[in-house]
Amino acid sequence: MSNVCAVVVTHDRKDMLSRCLGALAAQTRPPDHVVVVDNASTDGTLSMLEREYAHVEVLALATNEGGAGGFHEGMKRAHAGGAEWIWLMDDDTIPRPDALEELLHAPDRLEPSAAPVLLASAVQWRDGRLHPMNFPTPDRARMAQVIASVERGLMPLRAATFVSLLVHRRAVDRHGLPLKHFFIWSDDIEYTSRVVLNGGRGYLVPTSIALHDTEAAHTAESAPPGRFYYHVRNTLFMIRGPDRPRRDKVLRGWVLVVTAIGYLVRYPSGASVAAIMRGVRHGLARRPGS
Repeated sequence: MSNVCAVVVTHDRKDMLSRCLGALAAQTRPPDHVVVVDNASTDGTLSMLEREYAHVEVLALATNEGGAGGFHEGMKRAHAGGAEWIWLMDDDTIPRPDALEELLHAPDRLEPSAAPVLLASAVQWRDGRLHPMNFPTPDRARMAQVIASVERGLMPLRAATFVSLLVHRRAVDRHGLPLKHFFIWSDDIEYTSRVVLNGGRGYLVPTSIALHDTEAAHTAESAPPGRFYYHVRNTLFMIRGPDRPRRDKVLRGWVLVVTAIGYLVRYPSGASVAAIMRGVRHGLARRPGS
């Protein structure tokens, strides 16, 4: 039987974290181990975990390292602990009771030559529609593989988010960990697309469903300027990354232009312009990783 370690990243949302941990405990196939990475919370998260979740391993970071830093450290701990699969999620992820079981069944549908290292749940918002922040990115470049996989009830992915994502330890062995310096946003897209572009296989498992319980069904284009900055900067970091083919870099450049224009149309303010310009300046001037 596969050894699964769930990694949950949290910051100052102890009530939401409690719901997430309850959903993990209610799984028809529970994870073998749970690691909560606390990003320097100040709302009593650590005391709640000590009091109510003694079975959960807590990795308390001294400073808030963002989602990127949290997943980096959590995956590092799970991998060192011998986990075969690492199940990633934020504290506002509420997987359905059979979400993990369905993910683990997926490889049985595939030939050994198509063995996955990434398996993603279908992520919904409160109203049952797919969450726009977590739309799966299908792999359109290999249509024969797409057709063969769809016949087995799976969809090959080009990228996925860290919201109920199962990562095999082989991915960490070969491709390392998420990039801490991204802090928030696009760290998951960078990591998963890097894995797939360099030979790893990833699939959406539509029978595995998780709720992403955000206040609104938002995307990067509805974020405040201070957060949209990270979308701009980190997209440029991806474009400048060494492990990406030219076609991928061109595509990400096009996406950045379209989203930046859309953001300015939606939020025509000096703060929006300043955030985009700062993101461009830092994304181009700084060496990725500095």
